[in-house]
Amino acid sequence: MRASPSAFPPGLAHASSEPILAKILVVDDDRRNLMAAQEMLRSPGLEIVTADSGEAALRQVLQEDFAVILLDVQMPRLDGYEVASLIRNRPRSARVPILFLTAHNKDEAHVFRGYSAGAVDYVFKPIEPVILKSKVDIFVDLYRKTEEIRRQSEEERRLLMENLRVRSEKLKVEQALRRREEHQSLVLASLPIALYTASGQEDHRHLHFTSGSIERITGFPPEAFLEPPDFWASRLNPEDRERVLTQLQRLPEDGTASLEYRWRCADGTERHFLDQTVLMGDDDGRPGECFGMWFDITERKQMEQNLLHASKLEAIGRLTGGIAHDFNNMLSVVIGNLDLLKKSIQGNDKAERRVRMAMESAQHCAGLTYRLLAFSRRQPLQVSTINVKTLLPELLDLMQRTLGEGVNVSLLSEEAIWPIQVDRAQFEAALLNLAVNARDAMPDGGDLTIAVENRFMEEGTAIAAGEYVMIAVSDTGIGMPPEVVQRVFEPFFTTKESGKGTGLGLSMVYGFVQQLHGHVEVDSVPGAGTTIRMFLPRVRGAVERSPEPGDTVPNSFGAGQNVLVVEDDPVVRQVAVSTLHSLGFSVMEAASGDEAARLLRADRRVHLVFSDIRMPGELTGIGLARLIRREMPEIQVLLTTGYVDGDEPIENIDLLYKPYRAADLAQKIRSLTGACRPAEAEAFQIPPTASAAE
Repeated sequence: MRASPSAFPPGLAHASSEPILAKILVVDDDRRNLMAAQEMLRSPGLEIVTADSGEAALRQVLQEDFAVILLDVQMPRLDGYEVASLIRNRPRSARVPILFLTAHNKDEAHVFRGYSAGAVDYVFKPIEPVILKSKVDIFVDLYRKTEEIRRQSEEERRLLMENLRVRSEKLKVEQALRRREEHQSLVLASLPIALYTASGQEDHRHLHFTSGSIERITGFPPEAFLEPPDFWASRLNPEDRERVLTQLQRLPEDGTASLEYRWRCADGTERHFLDQTVLMGDDDGRPGECFGMWFDITERKQMEQNLLHASKLEAIGRLTGGIAHDFNNMLSVVIGNLDLLKKSIQGNDKAERRVRMAMESAQHCAGLTYRLLAFSRRQPLQVSTINVKTLLPELLDLMQRTLGEGVNVSLLSEEAIWPIQVDRAQFEAALLNLAVNARDAMPDGGDLTIAVENRFMEEGTAIAAGEYVMIAVSDTGIGMPPEVVQRVFEPFFTTKESGKGTGLGLSMVYGFVQQLHGHVEVDSVPGAGTTIRMFLPRVRGAVERSPEPGDTVPNSFGAGQNVLVVEDDPVVRQVAVSTLHSLGFSVMEAASGDEAARLLRADRRVHLVFSDIRMPGELTGIGLARLIRREMPEIQVLLTTGYVDGDEPIENIDLLYKPYRAADLAQKIRSLTGACRPAEAEAFQIPPTASAAE
């Protein structure tokens, strides 16, 4: 039944429709910046408050509530970090989002200090109006929604108190009782709450619910709370029990209590409840009856948990990105020198074996860094054409060691498997994710089977028609019910205990398959195991052969051609120079993009520029590549880096990731010169590419 407007107390509809004014505090010691920020953020419903010092900002925060604070980092007397810390230490302003404005402190140490001081984001000067307004709009919208929820909560509480007042009046007048009961039933039907009463003298809680809404929330009818004396307390989460009961013991002193706890419902699931109760006194002022309400806040808690997971994922990405560049630079030095050392010890079996072991370990380290970057979505796909059948035996050995002796891993494969184009590292990570999930579904051990087949899908199926390679991972575990299968690929959804799963593994598999224009499906029966199938499109072409540890490159590979190496790290630059010398190139050096540009303008005899992306000065590697394409299109450009930020535009740029082998560098140069004009390719005298047939 829809409640009529007259069923609500006067002012409820009016309160919910009042416009919410959001205030923004802009703090900067430069009044020009304050005026500029006011112009950028000016908008209906927004009030821009300015402060020209940290002290003035703190005075404003003491007087008013703000949706977001824009805080300049460098100010006299109190700098931005100190102001942010003081704001965070005040309970009323502790949760106000702070955006740091800075033109100088862009290095990782200062950024980390800013986040430690309480900032949620940085905006770097000169400020892009669109970026600033977009970030501010997010927090303003969040503030308005939070304020709206607070207003609604106040209205609901006011409504509750009105209903409680009506209940007390019903004891005096029978006719008023009938009218108020009808009013109350209409109100309760329109609210997502369950009201209850309880004796204030009981050691336990016998809850008398005033409506059947409690059954909709918990699965238990109202009378279930009256049967066992400790029914309500027995279903509290053990971790919340002591805290909640302690708060209830203080109810005679405090008069009110607001409890949040987890409670086990009839279907065995735990839900989060907000339980607000008020102790009413009798005519003599002694504790009488408790009045309260239950409100299901499970969805809100889930959103908070998802936000926490997302923040952790972002933190992993920032941490990994911060160390990846330097770590891969160090690995480049190690791997490059091992490559050079290998040529000088040929014939010494003992030394060659030691170099080979060191090389394998260094490449494993590089693989770990790559996987971390791929997990945090900070590494672009590096696709290559592979044959799954030749890749899986080695991967199965790794799986068996990872899964333990209780899981028996086996492979079923057709004789001839079509090639597919994937990022090999992410493909291996996806299979390992599926294998680990299968192991967790078999607590007492079992069989894990990986099946590989060629499939032709016709029109009318869930998959686009075409040729696919199907990789199925099957286990003999506990299986999943249909409602879990429907949500299995949702980010952060997990059925594992807290602390034993992030809910990201299968969503990463789903995202990986979608990036490759494939399809993934799940079959599962409780008690009979689970099968997850990945369908990856077939590609036409030869399988690419990765350089083997024993691959060598002829010393005459470079044929005396001129290469300019641009790298700010002198040790990494020296290794690159030595590697190119060993390939037969004539090499020049530059420590920055600006220096490289001057050398190129003075000497056009360079055939190839091999440059790092991240360098000091005005010209980064990408900027240098654009300058060469614009002014010197006859010169080839190959960029290298140990880490690519998601904001760096690397499309249509030839890129070699660090750490690389001499054979990787030679193969990349070969592919570049193969795209040159015939005369240029002939000048390099590079031998043809070796590749395996399909």
